[in-house]
Amino acid sequence: MLSLIKLPRVFTINQVPKVFHEDSIISGYRHPRSSATDCILSLFQLTNETLNIWTHFLPTWYFLWKLVTVVLIQRAWQDSFTWPLLIFLLSCCIYPLASSCAHTFSTMSARARHICFFFDYGALSFYSLGSAIVYSAYVFPDKWVNSIFHQCYIPIAVLNTVICTVLACYSRLGFPFLQYNHDFVKRFPECQRPKFSKYLRVVAFAYPYLFDNIPLFYRVFLCVGEGCTDNDTNILHYYHITLALLTGFLFATHLPERLAPGSFDYIGHSHQLFHVCGILATHLQMKAIEEDMMIRRSWLLEHSLPTTFANSLGAAVFCVVLNLTTIILFSLPFLSGPVFKEKKHNGGQKRFSAKVSPCC
Repeated sequence: MLSLIKLPRVFTINQVPKVFHEDSIISGYRHPRSSATDCILSLFQLTNETLNIWTHFLPTWYFLWKLVTVVLIQRAWQDSFTWPLLIFLLSCCIYPLASSCAHTFSTMSARARHICFFFDYGALSFYSLGSAIVYSAYVFPDKWVNSIFHQCYIPIAVLNTVICTVLACYSRLGFPFLQYNHDFVKRFPECQRPKFSKYLRVVAFAYPYLFDNIPLFYRVFLCVGEGCTDNDTNILHYYHITLALLTGFLFATHLPERLAPGSFDYIGHSHQLFHVCGILATHLQMKAIEEDMMIRRSWLLEHSLPTTFANSLGAAVFCVVLNLTTIILFSLPFLSGPVFKEKKHNGGQKRFSAKVSPCC
């Protein structure tokens, strides 16, 4: 059946606009004006995005199965103690799904690319809040439970989530309307200062991760004596932290493709490895959280802050509203601009009929 379907053509780096370029990836690019159908068909051919898509799309269903298990079997809605786990699992479903959708449809246009990754950034920042909520409920070391830091932890995590989304979106083009509109970039588009944009994006995601993990880092690396929650779950936390740090390293360094540009275009480049390590880290994080929740349940119910709507579901809903508002504000210049017309040429390939900047 697939042999009867004409798969989209792939291109080299010199054949696509600069905004679609990936560091040290030379070939395997899809058409920068792909239709939605072309984007979906590209899932079944080898491009430099194929494994990026599948390495997050397939795990989405695994995390969705875990979420459904908690909802239906553990009846999470009847037990407020389980609400943080529910939020965390929901964030584990959303971020790989948003990522796979962003990688799938980001070649429909330059505007679509920016908007797709705005949603990707928002989903990742929501995952950071999901981690904070579940850490506050189950992972805090005994001696920090009910401390001032514990009481301020969730509000600060919500603020960090918004900062993360704003910084990550800002790293692409700057502030909407002030520094870019539908066809003009005033100060520093990503294609003109890619290193600055990359550093800013790394900071945007590293900062909330480091903050969220302060109680965990203290518990497994620094705490000594009583109240340190030294149990069998700590080994899983070690594995999760190691993989999480490896994930950040791969994202920041673009290894191994930087060592041999063009050799890892389709299989083995850093973003694929980043996805795989990130999913494995999330899986180990989930297993560690479930064990902490089970082992410490009775003690936490007696001594810890009670799980309320405000510090669990309410915080999550508030974060979603703020993130969506941020994404809409950054996307408005693209949505309010004129739509480019497309013409057919050279056997059905598409091209622009309007003049655009090299970045767009």
